[in-house]
Amino acid sequence: MPSDTNEEPQGRGPDSPRTEREPASSHKGLSSKEAATRLRDAGPNLVERERPISPFVLFLGQFKNPFVWLLLAAAIAAAVLREVVDAIAVGAIVIINSLVGFFQEYRAERAVLALRAMTAPRARVLRDGHAIVIPAAEVVPDDVLLLDAGDIVSADARLVEANALLTNEAALTGESAPVEKNTNPAPDGAPLAERRDSVFMGTAVANGTGVAVVTATGMKTEIGKIAHLLATAQVDETPLQKRLTKVSHVLLFLCLGVVVVVAALGLMRGQPIVEVFLSAVSLAVAAVPEGLPAVVTIALALGVQRMVSQHVLVRRLPAVETLGCATVICTDKTGTLTTGVMKVRELWGNDHDALIFAAAACCDAELDEDELHGNGDPTEVAILFCAAERSISRRSIEKSNPRVQVNPFDPDRKRMSILRANGVLYVKGAVESVLPLCNADAGSAQETNQRMAERGLRVLAVATGSGPREENLQLLGLVGIADPPRTEAIAAVAAARAAGIRTVMITGDHPATARAIARELGLLRPGEAPEEVVHARATPADKLEIVRRWKARGEVVAMTGDGVNDAPALKEAHIGVAMGRTGTEVTREASDMILTDDNFASIVSAVREGRGIFDNIRKTIVYLLAGNAGELAVMLGAALFGMPLPLLPLHLLWINLVTDGLPALALVTDPVAPDAMNKPPRKPDEPMLSRPQWVLIGWTGLLQAVVTLGVFAWALNARDIVEARNLAFSTLVFGELLRAFAARSPDRLFWEVGAFTNLRLLGVVAVSLFLQIGLHHIPWTQALFQIGDIPLADCALALGLGLIPVSLLELTKFVRRLRKAVEAPPVPRPE
Repeated sequence: MPSDTNEEPQGRGPDSPRTEREPASSHKGLSSKEAATRLRDAGPNLVERERPISPFVLFLGQFKNPFVWLLLAAAIAAAVLREVVDAIAVGAIVIINSLVGFFQEYRAERAVLALRAMTAPRARVLRDGHAIVIPAAEVVPDDVLLLDAGDIVSADARLVEANALLTNEAALTGESAPVEKNTNPAPDGAPLAERRDSVFMGTAVANGTGVAVVTATGMKTEIGKIAHLLATAQVDETPLQKRLTKVSHVLLFLCLGVVVVVAALGLMRGQPIVEVFLSAVSLAVAAVPEGLPAVVTIALALGVQRMVSQHVLVRRLPAVETLGCATVICTDKTGTLTTGVMKVRELWGNDHDALIFAAAACCDAELDEDELHGNGDPTEVAILFCAAERSISRRSIEKSNPRVQVNPFDPDRKRMSILRANGVLYVKGAVESVLPLCNADAGSAQETNQRMAERGLRVLAVATGSGPREENLQLLGLVGIADPPRTEAIAAVAAARAAGIRTVMITGDHPATARAIARELGLLRPGEAPEEVVHARATPADKLEIVRRWKARGEVVAMTGDGVNDAPALKEAHIGVAMGRTGTEVTREASDMILTDDNFASIVSAVREGRGIFDNIRKTIVYLLAGNAGELAVMLGAALFGMPLPLLPLHLLWINLVTDGLPALALVTDPVAPDAMNKPPRKPDEPMLSRPQWVLIGWTGLLQAVVTLGVFAWALNARDIVEARNLAFSTLVFGELLRAFAARSPDRLFWEVGAFTNLRLLGVVAVSLFLQIGLHHIPWTQALFQIGDIPLADCALALGLGLIPVSLLELTKFVRRLRKAVEAPPVPRPE
């Protein structure tokens, strides 16, 4: 993508001063020779796309996780000390975890490629005085484009002829209604949405015909400029990535510190160097939560699967959690907060049926046989749908009362009329154009028109007359048309506000329309400054700047949109959300996730899911690190008291992978807490593990270490080292497994959370208990783990001791709740 925008322009762009009206090519168009020369000089008429990420780069991206670096270091250390089983096991974890993340993101990339749709593959131009169809990529500056309804404009161009020409520029400007085009020069520096004498690449012709001279192609078009803005948008680390990086740094320093202390103690006591290194590797294995990268990846991947059912396609795994801590959602209006379809919202007149009949009789648009879809001007389609609801069909009108004469809509007259066989003239158009032709007092109609316009409605006046002349008309009433808010969007905006999330509307639409929709949605409340929550007539650069301003204030920003004009802001935001149905290809490629139903309510559902994912990841990290803390304390305590190693490196690896790792994978599948959307968003700088979590990790680890070291010390005095390790190993494993039930909630007791709300956890704990017991009774696992049989009595003892930590943790929750109830201020009694 080019980085220099100060190049000579191709032809005259829409912003260039108009010093002449006649195009260089004249209406005959360019010659084939001249077109070939210009194509060679200007290059193909293509907007450069962001290159798709290669599978290899996607796979390497999975290794950016700092926890993966810790695991690789532990695997290398184990390999150096010839602990082959440990090295292979840890290495396998790294590869499997990376593959899970890779395949999830790879599938999402393929899905995005399948959604590609917005291009103008061919264009009709004048060459050598003849109309021909050429690939859009071969259009050059000063080509003459021939435009018809349904065409996708293939380049930016200035109109030299316009016949009832309307274009849909929503993808580029955000303007929901079709834009009337004419040949009158727009003022220099006019906003994009007000350049009525120009058409732009990627927009669609909704009605009429036109002839236009190409002024810019490729990266010099308005879409091309937006593509350049995409290159300047910055992509930051997600909050989850930042938090995990901090946790990994803390773990790294703790691990190194404890390893150094234990190694120094061993050397001071004269232990053999090999034994000292073995102890160091044991501690490194104990300190690193091998299952954590997989837990985070699985949590995000499960969130992705849940979001698919809620019409959200996630392209980047960390984006799932990022949305959960969003504090501001900047959203486009058309098609996201609104339906994206024009609809008759208000009728004014003495006889509504007569009013809508006359309006339908003055339409060129059509509905299909089932009256489910319409073709033609969106405003007329809205009228025909309204008529169909009253059993009025334009098809029936044409059959029973065919048209005799048509005065088509003209941007200068701002009205159209159709004379039918019964001698009645049906007229509709702008209020200021039709009212002067009517013979009735227009005072009340003017007042009604003003009120409708203030509510963001597009108002049409409908009248009838006798004969072909548009005079002495009878005003039947006014029709108010607008793109209405989605019903579910109103509830979603309220839910976002209850969750402490600010919703900001950014649109290219008219200010009055934007404010009216904002009030109807509940975005703009009485006494609130409109400029804080509603940004109208916003250009792509404006949208990008608005997102940057919110980010500079420390907010976590989600940006939604469907048009090309939204793409730079989507890429700049912490999380970009594109529309799957109406979204353009450029927008989807710039996004982190895609709404397959184009519904704002789906975003709020995704926020809830994101919050649940963060809670699950946090409590699972606490569960894993508390286990690692217990293992470290056991090994460090044994070294301080001069005891032999209570656990071997392979024991610790088994605990971390199976009896800690499997319950952890089940914990991250917990359902979202019922009160997830009743809390304010997390602060962007809030760490993954703050003081309460670290205190819980330390307290839990101490409990587990005291129980394990206690039974180990007792068994050393009463039995041999193998039986002592048997008891220490199983006691620690049983304690870790049972503690998973207390880890499901930091404040709710186990039976309050619900024993059967996570059947995976119940199954994993039961299977892991049997696996642990099986280790002690299978000959080859006895040899591999250097353990022996464990009698039924010892198994019962280990299970009983394993219940101590979970029981004390649940008791701590209960006592803390009682203390809060005692300290809470009394509720005043009503008098």
